[in-house]
Amino acid sequence: MFTGLLPIGSVVLLNNSTKKAMIIGFCQKETSGESEDKIWDYAGCLYPEGYLGPNQVYLFNGDQIDKIFSFGYQDEEQFEFKTKVDAIMDDLRKNPQ
Repeated sequence: MFTGLLPIGSVVLLNNSTKKAMIIGFCQKETSGESEDKIWDYAGCLYPEGYLGPNQVYLFNGDQIDKIFSFGYQDEEQFEFKTKVDAIMDDLRKNPQ
């Protein structure tokens, strides 16, 4: 099993879904005027369609991923970035704002 955040470009299937999603961002904040802000692990778009606009971006957490079809590109820069983002996300989960 993969630990921490998946790289940008990874293609996944979410629980109870029939359509794949591609990860396009991390650590997304959903602001709601009525309750506390929520931090999501990922932002994604439909695959293979790609980004279709701001109303077609889906926010989800790693525990909602049912299957990983493809890992996004990984190199030294991505590994360094992943280490930093994983630490930030761990801190946000332990100490919600």
